[in-house]
Amino acid sequence: MRIVIKLGTSTLTHGTGKLNIRRVELLCKVMSDLKNAGHELVLVSSGAIAMGIGKLNMTRKPTDIPTKQALAAVGQCELMYIYDKLFSEYHHTVAQVLLTGTDVEDAHRRMNFQNTLFRLLDLGALPVINENDTVATAEIAVGDNDTLGAIVAVNAHADLLVLMSDIEGLYTGDPRQNPSAELIEEVRTITPEILALAGDAGSELGTGGMVTKLRAAQMCMDAGCDMIITNGARPEDLYKIAGGERIGTRFFG
Repeated sequence: MRIVIKLGTSTLTHGTGKLNIRRVELLCKVMSDLKNAGHELVLVSSGAIAMGIGKLNMTRKPTDIPTKQALAAVGQCELMYIYDKLFSEYHHTVAQVLLTGTDVEDAHRRMNFQNTLFRLLDLGALPVINENDTVATAEIAVGDNDTLGAIVAVNAHADLLVLMSDIEGLYTGDPRQNPSAELIEEVRTITPEILALAGDAGSELGTGGMVTKLRAAQMCMDAGCDMIITNGARPEDLYKIAGGERIGTRFFG
């Protein structure tokens, strides 16, 4: 399978903004093993701004765009250094791709992105993709790497997009406030009732919420690509997902 895996900020870092070393090491190990098994992987990684916060020993996420852009510049270097180091231990080569909205909105630039992406996969590299936060302000303001993951999955002609976040999947209510809320394992059509289940943004360092995940799901489903929302706290679940087991919420394309 060709799988796009999107890692949210809450999956990559502790609440302090510092790297969750044990989890990231395990994620890279599992993804390397999946590549060894023959799967083609593309990684869409959040976390540049949060990594910059940790790197510069700041205590909270700033609100102004210039500071966020500066933090992204610092944090993206750290993020790629970590990925390069960890994947190299398992003899896999990473490639950084930074996108802006115009790169996928313009037909010619989108074709260039696709050609590069397909060639990287042909060469056996593992593309690591993020929004170019140092120059693009829209994503920083909105916080929408879930949609970026869907855009990448559609352009990569992926079989599956996996959104790894800090929640198990889509529930009938907010499980943090309603203990009786039940996990919805399968969604085949995004109805108004499904959309009504979306909540607000999640953690402080991350900015995504269920709204952006459902938007991403609709994009994937329209393109014939499945999507799964699952908890990034258990990297080993990627084995089960690749094996076709029921994990989190699966949206069928």
